[in-house]
Amino acid sequence: MGDGKTHSSYKRAKIDKDVGDSAVEVLQEKGLLRVEKAKNIFTSWSENETVDNKLYFTSPFYRFWFAFISPLFKGIRDGDYKEIRQRFTNYQNEFVQLTFIELAQEFLKLQFQDDKIIEIGSYWDRNSELDIFATTKSGKIIAGSCKYTNSKIKKSELNRLHDICENAKIKADIFVIFSKKGFSSELKSLKGEELKLFTLKNFKSLVE
Repeated sequence: MGDGKTHSSYKRAKIDKDVGDSAVEVLQEKGLLRVEKAKNIFTSWSENETVDNKLYFTSPFYRFWFAFISPLFKGIRDGDYKEIRQRFTNYQNEFVQLTFIELAQEFLKLQFQDDKIIEIGSYWDRNSELDIFATTKSGKIIAGSCKYTNSKIKKSELNRLHDICENAKIKADIFVIFSKKGFSSELKSLKGEELKLFTLKNFKSLVE
């Protein structure tokens, strides 16, 4: 859980950097963890600026195990499920959010067939973060967000994406927004070549 950055992950685990780096290396070797490096390609970064990498479990099951099962194993073993139920209730949306982002990224790979996506992931620096950052074969940049909430997404989310890209000096050609519950009429009216909107229904193509 959390933002996945190495520093905050080690802090939550209450281990120092050397121990954390060793643990990450072992988990990578076992295929449980992957490391995504920050993209130092925009002028918003100073020459000497360093930004933490992010750690991702290679399967949602591994995330579930280490977030909910392993820390509470004793109670589960003894047949006491109250604590795990409460923990899952408290962190369910946070847990699902990352899976939602990863599904959105896989979905976009299928959508851009004429101008194939050659790289996709997330973007982050010290001040800005994007759920989706991708480049296509022709050099277009795609920036986007994923909102797994019970509210319709409004135009303010598009404005927020514009602000993030402006601050990070990212010249996005296409904006994409994924929403669990859909979009306001105002935002839908802006949909076109430079703004693409998707909901959970669109994910059907991932299993067809």
